[in-house]
Amino acid sequence: MTDTLAPVRPGRLIINGEAVDAASGRTFTTTNPATEAPICDVAEAGPEDVDRAVAAARAAFDTGPWPKMKPSERQRLLWKLGELVEKNADEIARLETLDNGKPLFESRQVDVPMVVNTFQYFAGWATKLAGETLPVHPAFFTYTLREPLGVIGAIIPWNFPMIMAGWKCAPALAAGNTVVLKPAELTPLTAIRIGELALEAGLPPGVLNVLPGKGSIAGEAMVKHAGIDKISFTGSTDVGKRIMRTAADTMKKLTLELGGKSPNIVFADADLDAALRGATAGIFYGKGEVCAAGSRLLVESSIYDEFVAKLADRAKKMAPADPLDPKTRLGALVSRDQMDKVLGYVDIGRKEGARVVAGGERAPVNGKGWFVQATVLDGVDNAMRVAQEEIFGPVLAVIRFDGVDEAVKLANAVDYGLAAGVWTQNVKKAHSVSRRLQAGTVWVNMYNFYDAGMPFGGTKQSGFGRDLGPECLRDVTQAKSVWISVE
Repeated sequence: MTDTLAPVRPGRLIINGEAVDAASGRTFTTTNPATEAPICDVAEAGPEDVDRAVAAARAAFDTGPWPKMKPSERQRLLWKLGELVEKNADEIARLETLDNGKPLFESRQVDVPMVVNTFQYFAGWATKLAGETLPVHPAFFTYTLREPLGVIGAIIPWNFPMIMAGWKCAPALAAGNTVVLKPAELTPLTAIRIGELALEAGLPPGVLNVLPGKGSIAGEAMVKHAGIDKISFTGSTDVGKRIMRTAADTMKKLTLELGGKSPNIVFADADLDAALRGATAGIFYGKGEVCAAGSRLLVESSIYDEFVAKLADRAKKMAPADPLDPKTRLGALVSRDQMDKVLGYVDIGRKEGARVVAGGERAPVNGKGWFVQATVLDGVDNAMRVAQEEIFGPVLAVIRFDGVDEAVKLANAVDYGLAAGVWTQNVKKAHSVSRRLQAGTVWVNMYNFYDAGMPFGGTKQSGFGRDLGPECLRDVTQAKSVWISVE
């Protein structure tokens, strides 16, 4: 497993249009999950750096060229940023794979195009955000303005670093906000690179600042900071709850996209070959480190045994391999801690009575790396921990059901409500079940599809607010009512 390209440059903070060291001088090392080798050192942001970045973002929003800029100019800059991401696609994809361990195929063919799509989709919205004229009384001319919130703090996870940077930054910038972006400590490299490209595209200093560092230090300082008007966070439910409690002190607005334990429901009348492919991709894409992973597979009893046997055969053929090989489809988990957590849940499943019918073990490549086999747990009861708790790895819990009502009941019998899948060739059933599922997104005869034009977010303990689509623009703007006396 070798990477013959040039070494990765050390990562620095981006504050007020410049790449700078942390005020403390501290750095941390980001590690390749597939080789366990260091990639490079990265500046570690602390509270003083948060202060600097917020001051820069505040000045850029209040008095810089950003608020005076025509929406069409913001549109041009965001479109150009998308073009620069596309131009540098091979470099960015390599950084993502080195940092996260995901297959290069996913980084290059899925993630980069999604980032480009996101910046260019929201570029179009920059010129289309408008208020309304509301004739409430003939003595007044009354209307609303749709205005940016101010400084947005974006805290993103390690599973989709560059995609999340696009999801958080593009709509906020299109609406006229400025952004302080904190990538996860484990995977900072692509967010830093996108910040560099934003400057190359011509975004004014302070409009987009990037602060790699620890969530418990830099992230917490952002949540507490009175100069940040909103936090948009994607990550675990436990951390989301802490953010809510802390943000209350400064009355920040919040968007929280949190954990999931999403049901993927296969009815007996489905196209079973398509459902097999969808169930496989639903859990093993992204190594299962996906908030919306179809980690609970609900299969109708009449097809259960045959379906699970075929699924196990597919899983056994998905051998983890070198993420930099374009043919690889199952990469390394992001860290040793994450690998240990995932394998610990496999042991919990065994103790609870589930059967491991595929995988279940660590699978080093050339003796190195935090790789875990594609794992299928059969005979899972919905009350088991492996059916209720987010594992965040390539581990699928398969549950038997009889009939539509039981499928919906089991699907909803979990604390989360991020996503769900439905496999059936009955159109009426597809629409009916989709309405009954407690989920922010329902995929029918497909799974894990996303587009910048479609909102994404959860219900219950999967959080609130939305990323993407026209819906998310409400979360990065506010309405102002204006009354003008005309009599």
